Amino acid sequence: MSTRPHSYPRVARFRTVDELRGHLSAIDAPIPLDDVPLSAAAGSPLARPLPLGGRTAGNRWCIHPMEGWDASLDGLPTEILLRRWRHFGESGAKLIWGGEAVAVVAEGRANPNQLCAAACGRAGFTTLLAALRDAHLAVHGRDDDLVVALQLTHSGRFSKPTPAGRVPRIAFHHPLLDARHGVDPANTACLISDADIERLIDAYVAAARDADAAGFDMVDLKACHGYLIHEFLSARRRPGPWGGDFAGRTRLLRTLVARVHAECPRLAIGVRLSLFDTVPWQMVDGRGEPYPFSDALPYDCGFGVDEHDPLRIDLTEPIALLEMLRDLGVTAVNLSAGSPYTVPHITRPAAFPPSDGYPPPEDPLAGVWRQIDAARQAKAAVPDLVMVGSGYTYLQDFVVHAAQAAVGRGWIDAVGLGRMVLSYPTLPADSLAGRPLTRGAVCRTFSDCTTAPRHGLRSGCYPLDAFYKALPEAAEVKAIKARFETGG
Repeated sequence: MSTRPHSYPRVARFRTVDELRGHLSAIDAPIPLDDVPLSAAAGSPLARPLPLGGRTAGNRWCIHPMEGWDASLDGLPTEILLRRWRHFGESGAKLIWGGEAVAVVAEGRANPNQLCAAACGRAGFTTLLAALRDAHLAVHGRDDDLVVALQLTHSGRFSKPTPAGRVPRIAFHHPLLDARHGVDPANTACLISDADIERLIDAYVAAARDADAAGFDMVDLKACHGYLIHEFLSARRRPGPWGGDFAGRTRLLRTLVARVHAECPRLAIGVRLSLFDTVPWQMVDGRGEPYPFSDALPYDCGFGVDEHDPLRIDLTEPIALLEMLRDLGVTAVNLSAGSPYTVPHITRPAAFPPSDGYPPPEDPLAGVWRQIDAARQAKAAVPDLVMVGSGYTYLQDFVVHAAQAAVGRGWIDAVGLGRMVLSYPTLPADSLAGRPLTRGAVCRTFSDCTTAPRHGLRSGCYPLDAFYKALPEAAEVKAIKARFETGG
């Protein structure tokens, strides 16, 4: 069975902004595009300083946090991991959102080679920050306008702390996800208890203290992509104080914000949030389809979805949460969507699926618009909370046109890049200097950076980064993709 992608027109085929605009109009995805990218000297909106709770980032480019599957098995930084952090510093972006997803406890790691806060401590975090800041200072001449965060997380349902396999820790039993990910619905041992939650809160606070001592400006409390805090936001089926109604489902995140504020008053707090979700998708006869959900209606296991039609977005609760976070003193939110494990086309629009995914069921540009539009609505509803947008990488050669337009129109405060920075670390700097983009470095969403870790390999840009091309894992990734594309 072939899993080659549907023949949606590739972004690289569009040679002008007007050509792309015409296509966007045809698919009803009105992504804003400025005609000409402006340099900082010419007044680019992306060059404007961004106030962040007593700090100021020097421009509106942001680098999203990424997991590299390349820390030591003890959860400590390695040279290949520090290479990525140096690239973040060299990028020219002035807001580094989290850098890396750092598990606050060893059992909450998403992979056996994820950084672990308890192992890193102040010394490990200092090493990370120094690598990034030193690289930024060497290339850009100043770092007093650089704001750097550390992302703190627990992988919950997707925990895989050792090579032996997943050891899920869940907020509640999900009628669709349990079956998909091999969780026995009768197994109560994998449920995080109320006592576990109290200990976990202490672990988050301890990690925040170490980040504070190391000199980070901000910590990100990760509430996206199906990981633990995100799952609690939809835990209507969980009894007790940490689930059920909206107050219960948001209690963990609100408590973490309050505790970190109280114990680390110097630190700014950010939240990376999946603004909306949908039901899990699966591969069926070579294409992606949502899991049958008629027996689960009204759908009570989503956040930001219509319970009567969970394929539709409902931003009522997410906007209420954003208002809560603002009132609690959260400095900024970084808006994403869905989970790359269950709905990759929602989270990371791509031309080529990862090996555990499915071909795009829609033009990926429609997915980009979905995220931009939802973020626009959120920003309009809560204008006094700083918001960072996601989903822009698939715009490829036109990413600066769109980022500049969205920020210039006030739809979003800053634009974040993830995968793009793996292949093209200096795109922000090039854009602000008025240099044309290097087409050969632009991410084409081959998804190797996701396929590799799905098979226990380091995450990186194997097609375009010469360093990763030369690694032994490059041949393994090619072989995995070949099997996947032929249905082998």
